[in-house]
Amino acid sequence: MRLRVNWRASLGLVGSILKWLALPLSFPLLLAVYYGEPTTPFVVALMVALGVGGGLEQFRGKGNLGGREAFLMVALAWLSVAVVGAIPFLVAGNGVVGQPIDALFEAMSGITTTGATVLEDFSAHSNSMLMWRQVIQWIGGLGILVLALSVLSQLSIGGAQLMETESRTQDVHKLSPHIAETARTLWSLYAGVTALCAASLYGLHLVGMAPNMTPFMALSHAFTGVATAGFSPSPGSLGAFSAAAQWTIIPFMIIGATNFILIYYFVQGDWGRPAENEEFRFYLGVLAGTVVLVVLLLLTDPSISYPFEERLRHATFQVVSIMTTTGFATADFNTWSPAAKHVLFVLMFLGGMAGSTTCSIKLLRWLIVVKALRRDLFTAAHPDAIRPVRLSGQVVDEETIRDTYAFTLLSLLLFFGLAIFVAVDSARIGLGIDEFEALGAAAATFFNIGPAFGIAGPFDNYYPFSDATKVAMILLMWVGRIEIIPVLVLLTRSYWQS
Repeated sequence: MRLRVNWRASLGLVGSILKWLALPLSFPLLLAVYYGEPTTPFVVALMVALGVGGGLEQFRGKGNLGGREAFLMVALAWLSVAVVGAIPFLVAGNGVVGQPIDALFEAMSGITTTGATVLEDFSAHSNSMLMWRQVIQWIGGLGILVLALSVLSQLSIGGAQLMETESRTQDVHKLSPHIAETARTLWSLYAGVTALCAASLYGLHLVGMAPNMTPFMALSHAFTGVATAGFSPSPGSLGAFSAAAQWTIIPFMIIGATNFILIYYFVQGDWGRPAENEEFRFYLGVLAGTVVLVVLLLLTDPSISYPFEERLRHATFQVVSIMTTTGFATADFNTWSPAAKHVLFVLMFLGGMAGSTTCSIKLLRWLIVVKALRRDLFTAAHPDAIRPVRLSGQVVDEETIRDTYAFTLLSLLLFFGLAIFVAVDSARIGLGIDEFEALGAAAATFFNIGPAFGIAGPFDNYYPFSDATKVAMILLMWVGRIEIIPVLVLLTRSYWQS
């Protein structure tokens, strides 16, 4: 049967995206020149991006990009950028990322802003290569913003129907009349917040409050903090820096996980809109309540010897880092009590707000699930009652509620499938992880969190897992980051032929 998808239009747009990838690749290339480090890895990647991108771009103009074509474009764009992003690691050939699967794991973790790493010896890699890890996460955070608010929203993916209700925006996919203008608006906000974060961190260095927060480190952590991504050039993550630096980056992780539509209106002078937003209030409430809970758990843990300020700081930092899916760490929470670790595990399933750089299921969906469940319990006792689900006073239509239930269930099913695979495959190679560690590793990769528990803990890495498990994690990082549907729909026959 004849294909019903204009794949040429999809490939043409993917080609344009790959050509633009040459721009972020030029930054570590310039750093390599500045530091006197090898430039070949970035030159090769840049040439591939321009060559392949230019070739695919020749398909542009071969038809319009409709809904079906957008599904294909979204899926292929994320995958192709990850493949090209792995080239510098492979060409450099240093450390474990000199191997194809590990290089692709690191690149996919970067572009999906997961923050799960396979690096064992950070000193084996040049400054420019470490910066490339940061840059690819930063463009991943920006990319998901543009996709969520311009492309996915038109396909009713990513909670766009709910964002329209919550942000009081009639067409959430366009803050401006055209997608290009929307992208420029988001770019300005994103770059501005990143610059403010970098300046704040480096300012601590200038006044002596963070001696090792050099310009390189400040920019690196600003890139991945605002992108809620989690890579760090330091094997000790934020634990290698002062308490002042750790406190400073917390609000930027919170901002990165906030709906950028709200941030847009806030900077435009509509300061009251965040307070009127029910999801935003829910977000801050869950953050504050969980911080209090974890602080109490650390205070009552006899094995923890931190003074009160450290307990408060580590609890606050880890709750914010995990819930916003950033994945930075200031302490080895592997040593915390089972209760505290299970609280962090639950946070992996929440995520931040829709329309942010964050990952996971997202709070807006959980808010809908809770409200719909409460409504269903009420109508079970009062069959004749009509009780719509509302967000910020606006009625949420029943189709959106059904979509939310379906997405949440599908996410949990895929997570459990990956967890079973990780547990079984790890037992096959004698890795010796328990069920909780397998669940944590599956959640941390599929929901794009980064660090997990046990051998994949905050100061460890994913290198010990088998190649089969890493490939499964690569696929699920990809699927999870672009909201599942754009990949799974490609596997149906009806998408291609009906």
